[in-house]
Amino acid sequence: MTDVARMAGKAIVGDESHVTDQPDEPIVTNEPQVTESRVTETNRERVSRRQVDKFAERRAQLADAALQTLAELGYARTSLREIAQNTTFSHGVLHYYFSDKQDLITHCVRQYEAACVTRYDEIVAAATSADQLKREFSAAMAQTLRTDAPMHRLWYDLRNQSLFEESFRSDVLEIDQRREAMIWSVVSRYAELARISAALSPAAAYAILDGLFQQALLHHLAGDDEAAERLRGNVVRVLDTVDGPAAP
Repeated sequence: MTDVARMAGKAIVGDESHVTDQPDEPIVTNEPQVTESRVTETNRERVSRRQVDKFAERRAQLADAALQTLAELGYARTSLREIAQNTTFSHGVLHYYFSDKQDLITHCVRQYEAACVTRYDEIVAAATSADQLKREFSAAMAQTLRTDAPMHRLWYDLRNQSLFEESFRSDVLEIDQRREAMIWSVVSRYAELARISAALSPAAAYAILDGLFQQALLHHLAGDDEAAERLRGNVVRVLDTVDGPAAP
């Protein structure tokens, strides 16, 4: 049973303290092998699934509401109480759905990254030439630096904290692997379109591009208006140097 399923055993309604789901009407069937006990079990399973779904949905809503505060204050300066003060949700509600700050922050970042790791999928799918992919990918990296800097800062903050906080280290590693796969999908497609064999491994390609992005993020947050444009140029140069032996 998942953590969400276990936690969803709590009552779920507007005041987060009671269950109002009523059992469904008894299932009527002409099949003699379906016993009354099986019908009751089926109804209970259906109610249980609804509770789990509602609980997960509520956690997602709370994570969305908390993201802005987390992105602004960072891991060390944020508590559940601080988040409650900056959202429409009470401290009690947050504590009802999340066991502690680590639980909430990890859920927030996983939820955000689930969308982020598909950021370049359309660019990769639509590219018909290596030059087009290089141009559009580098521009997209520069653009997300400009528009999503607080969220990227939160990710790097959490990744650094995982060096000390073992409780969410495995989650950070999983997210990092998905980000590596995201970058490799771009690099490998670029090599395919350019008819070359990429000289970089997936890990090396990710380390280089992620390092450039984090460096540009720091400069951008410090007020450097040229940081995004320099990032774009550096991404182009990295892709220009991934060439290995020509592909057959």
